[in-house]
Amino acid sequence: MDNLITLVNKLQRACTALGDHGEESALPTLWDSLPAIAVVGGQSSGKSSVLESVVGKDFLPRGSGIVTRRPLVLQLHRIDGDREYAEFMHLPRKRFTDFAAVRKEIADETDRETGRSKQISTVPIHLSIFSPHVVNLTLIDLPGLTKVAVEGQPESIVQDIENMVRSYIEKPNCIILAVSPANQDLATSDAIKISREVDPKGERTFGVLTKIDLMDKGTDAVDILEGRAYRLQTPWVGVVNRSQQDINKNVDMIAARRREREYFATTPEYKHMASRMGSEYLGKMLSKHLEQVIKSRIPGLQSLITKTIAELETELNRLGKPIANDAGGKLYTIMEICRMFDSIYKEHLDGVRPGGEKVYHVFDNQFPVAIKRLQFDKQLSMENVRKLITEADGYQPHLIAPEQGYRRLIESCLISIRGPAEAAVDAVHAILKDLVRKAINETHELKQFPTLRVEVGNAAFESLDRMRDESKKNTLKLVDMECSYLTVDFFRKLPQDVEKGGNPSHSIFDRYNDSYLRRIGQTVLSYVNMVCSTLRNSIPKSIVYCQVREAKRSLLDHFFTELGAREMKQLSKLLDEDPAVMERRTNLAKRLELYRSAQSEIDAVAWSK
Repeated sequence: MDNLITLVNKLQRACTALGDHGEESALPTLWDSLPAIAVVGGQSSGKSSVLESVVGKDFLPRGSGIVTRRPLVLQLHRIDGDREYAEFMHLPRKRFTDFAAVRKEIADETDRETGRSKQISTVPIHLSIFSPHVVNLTLIDLPGLTKVAVEGQPESIVQDIENMVRSYIEKPNCIILAVSPANQDLATSDAIKISREVDPKGERTFGVLTKIDLMDKGTDAVDILEGRAYRLQTPWVGVVNRSQQDINKNVDMIAARRREREYFATTPEYKHMASRMGSEYLGKMLSKHLEQVIKSRIPGLQSLITKTIAELETELNRLGKPIANDAGGKLYTIMEICRMFDSIYKEHLDGVRPGGEKVYHVFDNQFPVAIKRLQFDKQLSMENVRKLITEADGYQPHLIAPEQGYRRLIESCLISIRGPAEAAVDAVHAILKDLVRKAINETHELKQFPTLRVEVGNAAFESLDRMRDESKKNTLKLVDMECSYLTVDFFRKLPQDVEKGGNPSHSIFDRYNDSYLRRIGQTVLSYVNMVCSTLRNSIPKSIVYCQVREAKRSLLDHFFTELGAREMKQLSKLLDEDPAVMERRTNLAKRLELYRSAQSEIDAVAWSK
């Protein structure tokens, strides 16, 4: 069973080393899940003396006011032989055999964290004591509860200490060692009061009664020790600590323990319960209970650790790998991230992700509707047809058919198609740019590097702008081609009109009758509709070829070419990761290391059992 307490000792030390103190944090905490015994008591309750009696050494700082200003995680290790020594986690290579030096180091380490003020800190000090005279046990000594602030302390110190104590003992895995002096009314005990608030049924609370030997004559603590004054699930334990006179005379702990045993064995009121009184019994009882609690918590700990490891690995993957230090590594990282972005962008266009269907909507809906809205009927009105036909004839009327007039009418109609064609190019361009923004947002690796994110976006937009300009040229060429060369077969199939349809006696500006001009307008409209039908198919092909296809093939080609010429400093600038992300990745990696170590340690103990 000793392996269980040793296991928790290792995990607590690892937690502290990796910054897990059980405080509220955005990171998962293992500390809060580990069973622990927290020692709680008011100032002058004898709390420090109880700890020293359990250890059998005089090693805690003493003085007036608040002496304990940081949690002290005290890990006791029973060893064979006659050696006795102590080690601090913050001084891993130093072994203390003089316990007066231990007391001084606790005070010095407290000052290092809090300064020489009388402030408190939640960062624990880890002290391990190795001795053949102790039981395997871990205790957390917390600052003594107080009711007033002394000189040099902020007014909030009373509440700050209570909040710190409460943050430990309110956790369900915490065993509360509530220390109360027997020479004060139990109803006013700070330890009992705060313990009752977090553990009203007394299931996690162990009551320790100090200063029994200092009670007024004619009074005793039997009602308390037998659970009649205040009942807990476990029996109260009474202890008799060294007096101040004993401390001043340097009475050693061995003699103090012997006198404690004699006191309970010879005092009539306590003789019947002497076997379960005293600091030696208290240490053994707490060790046994802690072992049982740890054993019962192991399955839950294993489940929690496995789940948390999976969550930490997932988030670390989401945050991405740390940045390489060399230029080649940086360039490779940038290229890989760009390829991930490019792959996501192609998935949008190919329908794996949403967005690409909007391009088809332009071709199937917006472009045809825009062509239909062209007002060819106005351009082919009777007045406009007459005007263009007569202007095209000039001073000499046409002989058979007004060919130049036809050409001018057709050209005036087809030129108006340039507007919808350009609008289609711009609409697809806007969609492609929007998909760039989506792909950037969906490329998690780009979130890691704000500057690279901006540069990739700008490079993609510049490429799309070039593709748009090229597409617009080619698309307008299709319209211009239709204007520059008419489909002769269309006109050859028309019935030939051998008559001019005019009256030679009329003016040359009125040489054609309405029916003839109407027929010309209908012929032109029929031809223009045929051309529109052709362009409805050819313009989308041109746009896809020049914009969509090129975007898939070479969206970042210019950026890659430029990237190869950049120096180390410029590459580093692109990978200027958000400091908050870097810090979180480092903290997550440390926390993952902690949990994997814990998993290995717990599995080893579980299998050995």
